[in-house]
Amino acid sequence: MANKVVTFGEIMLRLSTPNFERFVQSQNFDVTYGGGEANVAVSLSNFGLDSYFVSKLPKHEIGQAAINHLRRFGVKTDFVARGGEKVGIYFLETGASQRASKVIYDRSNSSISQINIKDIDWEKVFESAAWFHFTGITPALGKSAQECLINACKIAKSKGAKISCDLNFRAKLWTEKEAQSVMIPLMEYVDVCIANEEDAEKSLGMKPKGTDIHKAELNETGYFELAKELKEKFAFEAVAITLRESYSASRNGWSALLVDDKDCKTPCRTTRYDIQIVDRVGGGDAFASGLIYGLLTKSNSKDAIEFAVAASCLKQTIPGDFNHVSIDEVEKLIKSGGSGRVER
Repeated sequence: MANKVVTFGEIMLRLSTPNFERFVQSQNFDVTYGGGEANVAVSLSNFGLDSYFVSKLPKHEIGQAAINHLRRFGVKTDFVARGGEKVGIYFLETGASQRASKVIYDRSNSSISQINIKDIDWEKVFESAAWFHFTGITPALGKSAQECLINACKIAKSKGAKISCDLNFRAKLWTEKEAQSVMIPLMEYVDVCIANEEDAEKSLGMKPKGTDIHKAELNETGYFELAKELKEKFAFEAVAITLRESYSASRNGWSALLVDDKDCKTPCRTTRYDIQIVDRVGGGDAFASGLIYGLLTKSNSKDAIEFAVAASCLKQTIPGDFNHVSIDEVEKLIKSGGSGRVER
C-alpha cells in the first residue's frame, strides 16, 4: 500500500483563553498551532502514514516554531516554502453550556496568502503520493492560493493520487457567492467530498431538506438525498457528511454517513456518539484524517467511515487543534462504545 499523503494549507498560531474564560477577562492565552490541513497531516502521521504538509511560512522564529511543532508529531515539512512576514493567528474563546465558542482571525496578508505558483515543486511533492487533501479554507485565502491549489490538483491527478476536499466554508474569509465561484470548478478534481449541511449549502449551493442546525434536528432522509445528489452532480467516488446535533456548546451528538461506489451505494450511517465537548475545534479535521486513513487501509468503506467518526469523537475530548490518539484507541472505542472506564 502506498502510504504517502499530502496536505496543503495554512498553519496558524492559536491563542486560546484558559479555563473557559472570556476574551475580555482573560490575562493569559494558551499557545499552540493549528489549521485544517495541518491538523489532518498530524493525525495521519499519528496513524503511521507518510504525512507531508505543504505551505508557506516566514523565515523568522515564529514561522520556524510552527514548522518545529509539526515535526514534533512526525509530519514532514520538506516542501514548506519560506517567505513573507506573517504567520496567521486565530484567537479562540472556548464556550460552555449555552455560550458558544468564538473565533477571531488575524490572518490577512499572512505568508500563504502571498504564495507564488513557483514556490512549490508540485511534481516532486506528488512523487509516489497516494492521496492529496485540501479544505475550502485554502482557496478562501486569495487568488495566489487558489492558483497554487488548482496547479496542485492538476499535478496530483496526473500522478494518480486520490484527492479529498473538506468543504469548510468560513464566512469571515469570503461570501457564499465568492465561495461557489471557486469551489464548484474545483470539484472537477475531487474524488472524495467531505461536508456538513452548512458547508454543502454555502460552498456548493445544495441543501438538505427538513433540518435545522440550531435545533439539533436531523432529517436523515434529507441528508441521504443530499449525499446522493452531491455524488451524482459532481461525479465523486464518495461523499461523507458529518452529522452534528448541537444540544449546547458542551454536549453534541456526533455521527456521519457515507455514499460511495463500493460498499455504501445505499448510505451507510455510523454509530452515534454523545460527546461531552472539551474542544471541538479540529473535530472535522480529525474526521477527514480518519476517513482518509480508513479508505486507504480498511477492507470496506463501512469500516472506514466508522473509524473516521470514532477518531473525531475522541479528538473532541482533547484540548488543541491536533488529534493525539492512536489507531488502537480508535479501534477500542469502536468495539466498546466508549464507557470511559480507567485503563489500568
